[in-house]
Amino acid sequence: MLQPKKTKFRKAHKGRIKGLATSGASLAFGEYGLKATEPERLTARQIEAARRALTRHMKRAGRVWIRIFPDVPVSKKPLEVRMGSGKGAPEFWVVRVKPGRILFEIDGVTTALAREALDLAAAKLPIKTRFVERIAE
Repeated sequence: MLQPKKTKFRKAHKGRIKGLATSGASLAFGEYGLKATEPERLTARQIEAARRALTRHMKRAGRVWIRIFPDVPVSKKPLEVRMGSGKGAPEFWVVRVKPGRILFEIDGVTTALAREALDLAAAKLPIKTRFVERIAE
């Protein structure tokens, strides 16, 4: 699963996801992509589940790029612990995704196979997404 090797701070504020994605909003590597259409926090587990569904359906043909990385720690207090006495320990890692962000890119497969594979990957994610392809120039 994806997580940073080291971070500047152990714990992070929750924050809010405002606005549209400016960076990572267009295809950079592959021919087809999966673009987020709503703001949400995606966990490392969700990204990994989507990646597995994608590569399995493609039967390891073509190439897959993951354009997001979970770098925000989410802390949680243990069950049945009273309020107070500080913030909980980091439990898992997330990425804050803005609308318009490209999540996955693939290349080296047909359009039909790419659409099916990205639909399967999208089913593993808690956000609405749309299939995008590079416009022929």
